Amino acid sequence: MNSPNSVMYLKVVLPTKILLEIDVLKVNAEAENGMFCLLPHHLDFVATLVPSLLSFISSEDEEQFLAIDRGILVKQGDRVTVATQHAVQGGDLGILKQTVEQQFRLIDEREKIARSVLAKLEVSTIRGFIELGESI
Repeated sequence: MNSPNSVMYLKVVLPTKILLEIDVLKVNAEAENGMFCLLPHHLDFVATLVPSLLSFISSEDEEQFLAIDRGILVKQGDRVTVATQHAVQGGDLGILKQTVEQQFRLIDEREKIARSVLAKLEVSTIRGFIELGESI
């Protein structure tokens, strides 16, 4: 059995919710300068994460995976907090890959629609200013 000092508390935060809160033995992540591993007695640490798989070993000794977008990881004492825009949790890497592709494709479509609406709004605003200038 693990002693209380041999676990860390992992919390994954999205803009709208807390995705995950779990006791873990180890966290593997990827920063801009490469992969790294965090263990309970490592020094405090901050890293900018790249889109990648974040893996961790739960306190029940099970490996789990999260596909994450860019983010920030902070290890302070026995707490590891990851803040990211998007994350998908899964145990099976094949299913996780499919889920990520579907979810990120949906996000991409929503962003395209939002950019299109914004472009139309910008054009409308510019036309309004032109018409206002012509009437003065």
